[in-house]
Amino acid sequence: MSSSSPYTLVLHGGAGSIRPDLLNNEQQEQFKLGLNDAIEHGFALLEKGATAMDAICEAISLLEDNPLFNAGKGAVYTHLGQQELDAAVMDGKYLSAGAVAGVRLVKNPIQLARQIMNDGRHVMLSGDGALQFAQEH
Repeated sequence: MSSSSPYTLVLHGGAGSIRPDLLNNEQQEQFKLGLNDAIEHGFALLEKGATAMDAICEAISLLEDNPLFNAGKGAVYTHLGQQELDAAVMDGKYLSAGAVAGVRLVKNPIQLARQIMNDGRHVMLSGDGALQFAQEH
């Protein structure tokens, strides 16, 4: 990624906050590396001609797969001891959006949100309805 790149990617590793004062230098570096890997992957896809939607969804999937981030695999537990995930994606060019809320058993919620957007019948699905949609697609 060069500073003169025509692209901008913005992403985050999940809800909540990671207080740097509670992490040692090695832990801070691991978080930075995880975010950097996701951004670099997204930029590489853009440089190869991928769409912005492909690039950001793939970058977010990397964060969802990384146990450091609560965007997915590293999600915090609810008070019932379950992990429930949310994700949303919007496409300004087509004025479309897709979202999921409170999903379980879905490895990459961002991909499900994108599928909901592409399907076009819904904007947001949650819980069991979202899981049923995922199983059907």
